Amino acid sequence: MSLTLREATDADLPAIARFVRALADYERLAHQAVAAEADFAAALFGTPRRAGCLIAERGGAAAGFALHHRTFSTFLGKPGRRLEDLWVEPACRRRGIARALFARLSADTIAEGGARLAWNVLDRNRPAIAAYDAMGADALTDWTMRRPGGAALHTLAAEARRWPNPST
Repeated sequence: MSLTLREATDADLPAIARFVRALADYERLAHQAVAAEADFAAALFGTPRRAGCLIAERGGAAAGFALHHRTFSTFLGKPGRRLEDLWVEPACRRRGIARALFARLSADTIAEGGARLAWNVLDRNRPAIAAYDAMGADALTDWTMRRPGGAALHTLAAEARRWPNPST
């Protein structure tokens, strides 16, 4: 069966939401997956566009996806891309689909003048880590991600009123 990689359209929103839920289940994080199709529609097709999404089709059916957004490296002085989520349906794995998605994201990043493609992986996801190692991806073992969310994000944001913003 042939593999096709293409940009997502609004007709792909049900598949994107399904893939995200499947990934969340796989990662044992289903309780955190609250995004709806409308959220993906706004991010992928709204103004401004906040993210991009590649759909992998095998035999004409959606077999996987890669949802990404742009980044910038101050050290390199160049843009890059961050892969937020990648999922390949279990029945379609071990056919090079994930690698094809990574290759396309890499090519698109370079075509836009980018210098880096980055993503996270759970420490317990040994099959993915082995695949990433085989692709030559560096493990950033000296870095720990931090992310305030929910109440912590709102508490921190409330402090912003201390500093007037003359542009507003």
